[in-house]
Amino acid sequence: FCNYSTKICCCFNVVGLSFDNKLENWKKAIADMQLDWVHLSDLKGWQSEAGQVYGIRSIPASYLVDPTGKIIAADLRGEQLEAKLKEIYGE
Repeated sequence: FCNYSTKICCCFNVVGLSFDNKLENWKKAIADMQLDWVHLSDLKGWQSEAGQVYGIRSIPASYLVDPTGKIIAADLRGEQLEAKLKEIYGE
């Protein structure tokens, strides 16, 4: 599981997908918010290929994807996300 406040992570990676269309704005937001995980964007805004593939219609959106690419949970945050990760990976 991953506890962002203590930055303790096990068997779990965060990947941010941005719907920005301006490179400098995207980079500035990452730096300003001190987001220290992997970030991806094709800089196509709402026409992003990944957004189309995953059917993202609003943000923020979150998906828990297994190693085969199968979505196993969607839009979990906070305690719900932590509970799901504990279910998958154990305490």
